[in-house]
Amino acid sequence: MASGEQKFPRQKQETQPGKEHAMDPVPQFTSPNYKPSNKLQGKIALITGGDSGIGRAVCNLFALEGATVAFTYVKGQEDKDAEDTLEMINRAKASDAREPMAIPADVGYDENCKKVVDEVVNRYGRIDILINNAAEQYEAGSVEEIDEKRLDRVFRTNIFAYFFMARHALKHMKEGSSIINTTSVTAYKGSAKLLDYTATKGAIVAFTRGLSLQLASRKIRVNGVAPGPVWTPLIPASFKEDETCQFGEEVPMKRAGQPIEVAPSYVFLACNHCSSYITGQVLHPNGGTIVNA
Repeated sequence: MASGEQKFPRQKQETQPGKEHAMDPVPQFTSPNYKPSNKLQGKIALITGGDSGIGRAVCNLFALEGATVAFTYVKGQEDKDAEDTLEMINRAKASDAREPMAIPADVGYDENCKKVVDEVVNRYGRIDILINNAAEQYEAGSVEEIDEKRLDRVFRTNIFAYFFMARHALKHMKEGSSIINTTSVTAYKGSAKLLDYTATKGAIVAFTRGLSLQLASRKIRVNGVAPGPVWTPLIPASFKEDETCQFGEEVPMKRAGQPIEVAPSYVFLACNHCSSYITGQVLHPNGGTIVNA
């Protein structure tokens, strides 16, 4: 996974969320070079959008590190990816971890987020780690193309859900718990083609900073991860074929990242003995883009 030229095969998926099993090549969610060390042993983790992409890689590493994992996915669209992820977690999980859960939910709505949290707590008793990760994005040539319906949809998935999940999960989180929010390099450098998506990712940075201040007295840490271009189902589901095959070439490393290259950032931020003095911050696995933030 060194720096260097790369091209992906031409491909396009017509609906969001994209399907990981239909991608060529399939994103890399694991690596034989990753050596777990029980960083999350005994923890209960809930990951939104955990069936594919970065979310799947996080599920895998959390399971390898000893956590019990629950994740959300979109019913119908992501059924196969969710089944594959459940199998992966079961292969990776520690012997003392509980059985994983895959929960179908549109997390853009408060009542759905409450149901997800209730289901996790009813099964496991608490939540130690919340990963707000589910997202969608669409291209637009100008702001005039972004109507109210689309704006509502993108903001619901990408930032409303983060508020909703946090407000319900926090009722079941104690001192030492952690919330990690997925933002994006676009929050720092902007994106002309993904204006509404970029706006939500900027909101996530501000949400992360503000919530970290609210929860510092409760000794619950809140941080973020801002990936650069990463090969996930969002890419063929969002971009034109010629854009997909060139994806990631604009960064200094001249290639897109793989989910497994981003997921260790979440492990680091979730692990109290690795990041106990870090809150309100954002990590930047982005292929070398300088963001000065």
